[in-house]
Amino acid sequence: MKLLFDHNLSPRLVERLVDLYPNSNHLYLMGLDQASDQVIWETAKLQDYLIVTKDSDFNELLILKGFPPKIIWIRLGNCTTKAIESLLRDNYEIILTFLQNNVMRIIALS
Repeated sequence: MKLLFDHNLSPRLVERLVDLYPNSNHLYLMGLDQASDQVIWETAKLQDYLIVTKDSDFNELLILKGFPPKIIWIRLGNCTTKAIESLLRDNYEIILTFLQNNVMRIIALS
């Protein structure tokens, strides 16, 4: 399972979650931190990533373009990187089920 962390999340999540989500990446590490949502969408689609974001813009793209990619929408508000790491760890089984589901396109975690 490959996660692509949006610019509004810390690049440190890639290494902190490598045990559960190997081959994940961050826009900053890919040189895409200034890229448009459209470019990010296409990159995620071509490289088989799930987009992890705190931004509602990807929900709107999902409605317009369909999927893949799927979206994990973090709904914690202002919080630490540790809190997001814990959220993604604690919900690993739910995220795995979401990935395998052919109907669900977005999941909100809080």
